[in-house]
Amino acid sequence: MIRHLVHLRFRNDINTNQKQALYERLNGLVARIDGVLDFQHRENVSVETPLVRGFLDMFWFDFRDADTRDSYLVDAEHQAIGADIVACLEGEAEGVFVCDIEL
Repeated sequence: MIRHLVHLRFRNDINTNQKQALYERLNGLVARIDGVLDFQHRENVSVETPLVRGFLDMFWFDFRDADTRDSYLVDAEHQAIGADIVACLEGEAEGVFVCDIEL
């Protein structure tokens, strides 16, 4: 199983409702892409503020395998949502950090 972790640094003008709408769209990918096992999102509650560097939001997908992850990456709906998320981030693509791990 692959866990795809995405850490986000939203601009200050992006509110909770806007974030939630993006997360709801991401959650829709669970039913759209075969092999997506789970989607979750959380706020970063770390007290190590200098190390957090403003990455206060995160989400992750659990994929059955690397092939599922690769299908997700090229999925047109995922790419559209990703573009909308990047447009809401501080520094656009500089405001996202991605990490995939095997579980």
